[in-house]
Amino acid sequence: SLEHIDKIVNTYKYRSEEARYSRRVPMEEIQENNFNLNISRYVSTATADEEIDLDSVNEELKQIEKRAAKAAEAHNTFLKELGLLPI
Repeated sequence: SLEHIDKIVNTYKYRSEEARYSRRVPMEEIQENNFNLNISRYVSTATADEEIDLDSVNEELKQIEKRAAKAAEAHNTFLKELGLLPI
């Protein structure tokens, strides 16, 4: 798109730096990399993995288990009233 083209041109024109997009690299670093100009060698586009609060997830799972057990108990009560085997 035109927006992307403008961003590329302006980044080059003004030598701007932006995390995960552009970076000015000294010639010494390029030389150390055997003049390899592969962008991923100099600019990482990786994003950090989302941190998961294991204590919170564990507590949520415990609550789900309690609700499931309560629902199964109620269900079995209805099955018993109907003369059917519980699950």
